[in-house]
Amino acid sequence: MGEVYPMPTVGEVFTDVRGDGRTMRVSYHENRQVVVVSLWADAVCRGSFQLAADEVGRLTALLAQVAPATAEVPSPLPSPEQTGDVSMLALPTALTPRVA
Repeated sequence: MGEVYPMPTVGEVFTDVRGDGRTMRVSYHENRQVVVVSLWADAVCRGSFQLAADEVGRLTALLAQVAPATAEVPSPLPSPEQTGDVSMLALPTALTPRVA
């Protein structure tokens, strides 16, 4: 991972519906003009995405389109095959070193 920055004052934490300590943190870093979305398993960051602040409107518009549809019709949790969740698959225990 890159540099670690303190959590800014503008941000929110969302809990994954699957539980198991999964959360998504969304934070705005004004000094870099980015919104950081990071995925966590308890206290371990599993991945992050930095969205340019000028793209937030486009993301917000998409979420606004989805929100009314999902609020009206509750749906069952998708299967791992639908979401791409590989947490239930066996991962290799030893990684093969790569040489450039």
